[in-house]
Amino acid sequence: MQLRPWIVLLGLTLLPTLAQAGGKCDRLVITGSPDAPPLLWRDPQDPTHLIGATADVLQQVAKDLGLKIDLLYGGKRAAALDEVRSGRMDILADAPLNLGELQTLDYIHPALMQLDYLVWTRKDSALVYSTAADLHGHPGAVSERARLSADFDTFASQQLSLQRLPTLTPAFQKLLLGEVDYVLASRYSGMAMAQSLGMSNDLVARDVPIDQPGLYLAISHNSACNDPWLRGQLAKKMTELPASGVAQAALQRNLERWKAQLQQPVGTSTQ
Repeated sequence: MQLRPWIVLLGLTLLPTLAQAGGKCDRLVITGSPDAPPLLWRDPQDPTHLIGATADVLQQVAKDLGLKIDLLYGGKRAAALDEVRSGRMDILADAPLNLGELQTLDYIHPALMQLDYLVWTRKDSALVYSTAADLHGHPGAVSERARLSADFDTFASQQLSLQRLPTLTPAFQKLLLGEVDYVLASRYSGMAMAQSLGMSNDLVARDVPIDQPGLYLAISHNSACNDPWLRGQLAKKMTELPASGVAQAALQRNLERWKAQLQQPVGTSTQ
């Protein structure tokens, strides 16, 4: 039986479509907050790209899945979110869980990173702290860049006296001067900032985390790469991460990387 030319032509035309339907997206454009070291910050050598612990972990995940990724600067946090919502970029790497965004984003569970926000005080402080309620009536400070959970943010606005400052630097300076009794800061950002400011011997982080927000991968509904295969594979990798030690090693490595950058006379970055 001889096939008619138009049937052959139609079959050849459909081949690419059928191949794409059964394949997977092999390149992802990812963005995130550009001012959240040691997790993510702009590469001083190439400010169009983001570097940090989150970037390192995602590069490893992409390698395992046979994907190529670009971690690109998409603007400040709100602008980066808009880039992902629109589909111009595929994934937001550090999205706090926000039910209002479920119309535009698919969150990958579990979280990519779990942050420990600690209560930092002067070493000679008499402040007794075991729960958040113990901070009631004490003046405190926090960076506007802090990634607190929605529930804790609501509690803090109603129950705590928190000054919100542009970065962690003036918050720690106020703490050292006795203008506030405590500062809320994530474990790693606080460690690096205290060391860079020469305050390590004067400040201490209390052991019990006051908040533990999760930062999630969030894929845009408008991304051409958003399909069940990718979401499933990323969820599998997120589940495996805690036991692998990859994230912990990346945090330690980028903590040192950021501290070294902070000590440079130019091109420094602060949180």
